[in-house]
Amino acid sequence: MLFISPPFGTYFHLPYTQSIKGSFTIQSRPGLFKQIISTLYYSKENSGWVNKIGLRNPGIDFAIHKYNKSIFPFYRNSIISIAILEEKDIELFLEKIPKEMSLEINVSCPNTEEQLIQKKLSGFLNDKRKWCSIKVSPNTTLNEIGAFYDQGFRIFHCCNTIPIKNGGLSGPSIIPKASALIIEIKEKYDDVEIIAGGGIQNIDVYKSYKKIGATHFSVSSLLFHPFKFMKFYWDYCHQE
Repeated sequence: MLFISPPFGTYFHLPYTQSIKGSFTIQSRPGLFKQIISTLYYSKENSGWVNKIGLRNPGIDFAIHKYNKSIFPFYRNSIISIAILEEKDIELFLEKIPKEMSLEINVSCPNTEEQLIQKKLSGFLNDKRKWCSIKVSPNTTLNEIGAFYDQGFRIFHCCNTIPIKNGGLSGPSIIPKASALIIEIKEKYDDVEIIAGGGIQNIDVYKSYKKIGATHFSVSSLLFHPFKFMKFYWDYCHQE
């Protein structure tokens, strides 16, 4: 499966892909477009896009109303990304989110004041969800992966942006870190699915992730370059 990750997953719905929307917190965190305008830029030094959006979003109630109750099937089939800022939010999320809604739990946003909650997450797992994954940082250790595994998670999204001084870095710089983590995970756990993301700019990067054991793939910053994305999407849809 090819995933379109936030922020582009909020707006794009294409055949042969799965959109991920969010990340959403319990309470709204206003100022999304202001943060995009003031913090998003391309770093030539790091060969990637940098942002410090910091989980600006309209809140989980908005997401549930818009995506779960939409008349459009592609909205209802979307994956909702959530970010848990406080342990007490876990119970609130579980009360609000429909049991059949697919989730990605973002435990690795580098642009928040608080560290995202990573424990006591097993309640989000159930047989009704088609997807329930954990999105980890490129700096995640195998011990941390093991803690999520022990909670019952078997789908890992590798990886989120790289934390740097001015925010989170996306793009090709993630490839070495994501690849190393994927290899480590697959060597230790043979029953997990990996969503490889970070730096997929063409079909060759996709194939390199696939070769080391990735099960699924995600793109986001590639959509800053529409023609490159169209070429990749064509190659993905027409691969042998």
